Amino acid sequence: MVLHTVTPSPRPGSELTTQLAVAALGAGVITSLAVAQGQNPLTALGITVFSAIAAVAVGQML
Repeated sequence: MVLHTVTPSPRPGSELTTQLAVAALGAGVITSLAVAQGQNPLTALGITVFSAIAAVAVGQML
């Protein structure tokens, strides 16, 4: 019986850029609504960046 170890291959940089762009667009839609309701734009931008990076990090782990 031979066991094989599966090692994930590194993803290309263009895929990472695409994931980040899609995640930022999704988070940006919601935070733009928050800004329209009176939230500080810098706070909304910080939330958008954090959400996009978190989404890409989770996507890379899965």
